[in-house]
Amino acid sequence: MTNQLPRQTWKKGSRRRAPARFMQKVIDPAGWYPDDISGSSDWIHTLNEVEIAETMDAVQAVSARDLDIRDIGRDDFSVPTLTTGLDEICDELMQGRGFAMIRGLPLDGLGRAEIAAAFWGIGRHIGRPISQNGQGHLLGHVKDLGGDYGDARTRGYLTNARMAFHNDQCDILALCCLHPAKSGGDHAICSSVTLYNELLQRRPDLMQELDYAFYRSRSGELPPGETEPWQRQRVFNFEQGYFAARGVGAAIVKAQDIPGVPALTEAQKEALELFRTLAPELSVEIPFEQGDIFLLTNHVTLHSRGAFEDWAEPDRKRHLLRLWLDTDGARPLPPEIARQSAGVTVAETTLTVPLDVA
Repeated sequence: MTNQLPRQTWKKGSRRRAPARFMQKVIDPAGWYPDDISGSSDWIHTLNEVEIAETMDAVQAVSARDLDIRDIGRDDFSVPTLTTGLDEICDELMQGRGFAMIRGLPLDGLGRAEIAAAFWGIGRHIGRPISQNGQGHLLGHVKDLGGDYGDARTRGYLTNARMAFHNDQCDILALCCLHPAKSGGDHAICSSVTLYNELLQRRPDLMQELDYAFYRSRSGELPPGETEPWQRQRVFNFEQGYFAARGVGAAIVKAQDIPGVPALTEAQKEALELFRTLAPELSVEIPFEQGDIFLLTNHVTLHSRGAFEDWAEPDRKRHLLRLWLDTDGARPLPPEIARQSAGVTVAETTLTVPLDVA
């Protein structure tokens, strides 16, 4: 077999870093501007024929062993050539620009279980899947089920609504595109390091307002032993010289309707609004093609999605598979951020790997 697919464009990013401290400019490899990313393909690892063949062989191997998807570990999914690239991607996620794309996974002719096994197996070379909701889904589905995002208990990924720049409750988010939308649904990312630095430069007074543990709604998904329908987190966090940010999306807004949560001050509202204004200005769109696997580190990268119009045919509807990956402490985090990045569990959660949702 020959290696004939398009030229590999992947390149390692900067490693320039200095200890991060609040109210000081953050120097971190994940601090990029849109012009650094637009028109560049340094962050895209295009699978070659050897890597594709290894992936398909690995899928067949776990199928032959009748392994349940949730039981597939890194060692079970043997992709010797691709492993080198995946190790570089993992390093880039944790110590570099904070995001990456794996392009070229062929989906035609594969069943859903085979696609899920390929995505899961690749993901296991990056991290450990954790629960994404109260149902214990280890494999998630970003898909419009007709829900109302304005409802306090509705998660945005199950609607077709626009989602503000935010973070997910994990170290690394991985998405695999099964079908893009008919129109809209653009995925965008923003460096939270750059956002912090811009906000600090423009309005240091408002930066002080963000040094507050904001109340955030849990959307009705309470961890075992906890009774408060909210959790509290700062927007910008620092631990052992490392930076970690949280978004200011719907969770803060929804928490304002929870009894006992104090109303935001006018200064806090202004600071949050500036955050929301700057994020799109500093963002870049990431077009998804069928078979793309996109990964980002939540602690340094915000993401959003535009509203979209879907196809009428059920088998063409916008559908992304999702993994929340834990890196078991690979990057220092404050305790409250580490807890929030451990996924979603509720009492009597049973972990499952659904191949679809409806």
